[in-house]
Amino acid sequence: MSRRRKLSPEERELWSKVAASARSLRPEKRNHAETLPTPAPEITPKKARPDVRDFRIGQSAPDYAFRHDLAPSIAEGLERQPVLMDRKAHRNMTRGKLEPEARIDLHGMTLAQAHPAMTRFILSSHDRGCRLVLVITGKGKRGFDEGPIPQRQGVLRHQVPQWLRMPPLGAVVMQVSQAHLKHGGAGAYYVYLRRPR
Repeated sequence: MSRRRKLSPEERELWSKVAASARSLRPEKRNHAETLPTPAPEITPKKARPDVRDFRIGQSAPDYAFRHDLAPSIAEGLERQPVLMDRKAHRNMTRGKLEPEARIDLHGMTLAQAHPAMTRFILSSHDRGCRLVLVITGKGKRGFDEGPIPQRQGVLRHQVPQWLRMPPLGAVVMQVSQAHLKHGGAGAYYVYLRRPR
């Protein structure tokens, strides 16, 4: 970028003769640049730096120590599912007003024992024409937890909703929801079955 130098008196005189002989391309507009004095550039004072307080990294972050389990609970997952059955029957079922026609208790069983037992129970209940059955899993025991990853309480309680969605049970199960307190609460599930064909 080149700097402008000041014109000598001879150069200024020569420039004024050239400028006087020049014709404007647009006569209605006058060249105001020559008539107006150039304003002096404004010097803005520098702003003072704000005082910076002492801080710790992460001091303004919210405390998430109470939220160690990021996965939604079983009840939340079941509530998010769309209602496929009659809404009035669903409301009565979740309020504990419908009585289950059959029930199975999986307390004390391992996963290897509980899965085939529950599969037999659901399929035989469907063949008999039952519509609402109760699967009791229990709430589970709190295990010895030393690791950084929290362990879920109740292995069967977490596994049963998945089994009910998978084949062969997925074809006969219409709706799964957590049982009312009088039928076991968080330790049991209502399983609403499709009509047999």
